Amino acid sequence: MADKDQLIIESGEAAQPFKYAVGMPGSKFFAETRDNKRLMGEKCPKCGRVYVPPRGICGKCYVKMDEWVEVGPLGVIGTFTILRFAFIDPETGHQKPVPYGYGFIKLDGADTLYQHYINIEDESKIKIGARVEPVWAENRKGTTRDIEYFRVID
Repeated sequence: MADKDQLIIESGEAAQPFKYAVGMPGSKFFAETRDNKRLMGEKCPKCGRVYVPPRGICGKCYVKMDEWVEVGPLGVIGTFTILRFAFIDPETGHQKPVPYGYGFIKLDGADTLYQHYINIEDESKIKIGARVEPVWAENRKGTTRDIEYFRVID
């Protein structure tokens, strides 16, 4: 068998110097996940739509929201993908282990979908409509990674 060259993809010296402010709604959302292991959304006073993550202004009515409601923690998979191609994880700067699941979760009581990782230990259980629950990180820091992933419970 002939020698083969390996394909190596690097990001080189590229940097991603982005800092993103989540604002007051996002700050409260992450404080609740960190301190209370609780998922909170904001409810529109006009149409009643509940946003998770919260956004401060209703995307449908364009009115200010200031009513907080607890959602989940259970939900259903709205859509998902299983990634099998390794790449450099912008959160860590290291190669992301594959495969892994990623999806949009409709938390009980919410009207929007929440993006997060999905445990794919048993890929046959991963399907649209599957019930899921969050697996909380032991050391929470007020970030999206306070939930390690969602796991299928049915």
